[in-house]
Amino acid sequence: MLKKNQEIELTCEALGAELEGVCRYEGQAVFVPGALPGETLRGKVVRAEKRYAFARIEALRTPSSERREAPCGQYPRCGGCTALHMQYETTLRAKRQKVYDCLTRIGGFERPDVTETLGMESPWRYRNKGAFPVAGERGNVKIGCFAARSHAVIDAPDGCLLQTKTSDALVRAVREWANECGAAPYDEERHAGLLRHVMTREAADGTSMLILVVNGRSVPQLEKLISRAQSAAPGLRSVILSENTARTNVILGPVNRAVWGKSYLLETLCGFSMRVSAPSFFQVNRTQAEALCEKALEFAALTGKERVWDLYCGCGTITLPLSRRCESVLGIEIVPEAIEDARENAARNGVSNAQFVCAAVEDEADALVRRLAPIQWCSIRRARARKPPRWKPSPARTRSASFTSAAIPRRSRAMQSCWRRRATGL
Repeated sequence: MLKKNQEIELTCEALGAELEGVCRYEGQAVFVPGALPGETLRGKVVRAEKRYAFARIEALRTPSSERREAPCGQYPRCGGCTALHMQYETTLRAKRQKVYDCLTRIGGFERPDVTETLGMESPWRYRNKGAFPVAGERGNVKIGCFAARSHAVIDAPDGCLLQTKTSDALVRAVREWANECGAAPYDEERHAGLLRHVMTREAADGTSMLILVVNGRSVPQLEKLISRAQSAAPGLRSVILSENTARTNVILGPVNRAVWGKSYLLETLCGFSMRVSAPSFFQVNRTQAEALCEKALEFAALTGKERVWDLYCGCGTITLPLSRRCESVLGIEIVPEAIEDARENAARNGVSNAQFVCAAVEDEADALVRRLAPIQWCSIRRARARKPPRWKPSPARTRSASFTSAAIPRRSRAMQSCWRRRATGL
């Protein structure tokens, strides 16, 4: 058995679920973050278990041709990214393999047909939303990302290459304001301090929203904060205070109020104008969200006569495009603000065949089926559910989109179970 601090020679065979290198030492699996398939290296064991171990790279003997210099100075200390040391095309192949492995190993499917990953033309500056924890001390505030498997905040004064330049500018403005006015960063161990998180949103038209999550109900020198934010982001339309005074890892609090400007942004997705408020779910990658939506509609092959449900619908990002191709669509979501946005979005876009219900899908599916019209097609998204929704009668056809890869086989099995119950008349 391997021991901690033992140094060993390794050859990386594959990439694991978190894009770490998977090696073997005398038959035992050794996971090495940062290693790429085909590389040989000397590793130092940092954790040893009976059946597997974790090691770090001490010396890279033979680097892969797919390795690159990470373009971010905070990598790999920052836990926001795990693949900046490899070519983008390598990550796309790894994601496809991850889905395939989950379907075969977890789901038990034989030789599933998993197509190539649809990548982006440029995988930089694409995130329309950012959430950054705050740490440090008065006058020396740190705003960035948590280190991997930790709540230690890695300061990112130069910004993030995945966020928009507007987001970077707003975070810099908040850092300057906080240091000038002496706002205390939040200390989660003592449950003390004011500033917990900084969140940003930017819509397709360049308008933006700044959200401060605070352990309280106000901030010092609010007018100075607003002035700095306006100078940093000329398209700023909203400044929100989110009051979160609980001991929790949940970012936003139960009260989100606009202290300047509007309480929402107007986004655009698949030709629809959508109102997005601070707590509403909206895909952070707009470009890929549109590609996902188009693929979901393509696979749905709707004829215009179906009654469709969209589960975990958020503010209606897929519900509204579905409305164009079916008789009626029902969106179900547990977040009240998101349902309010969804209803407003339907009205704003002149959609009359979409309804929205604020409910927990896992708890209310059966009752909703009994009360509402039978379903002929169902779209399930996001792995937020505590358990798969089950109902009778089951939908004639079900599609899933936007899951984590590990959730796909579990949901696929649940959907197969629904189909079997329907086929046997249960």
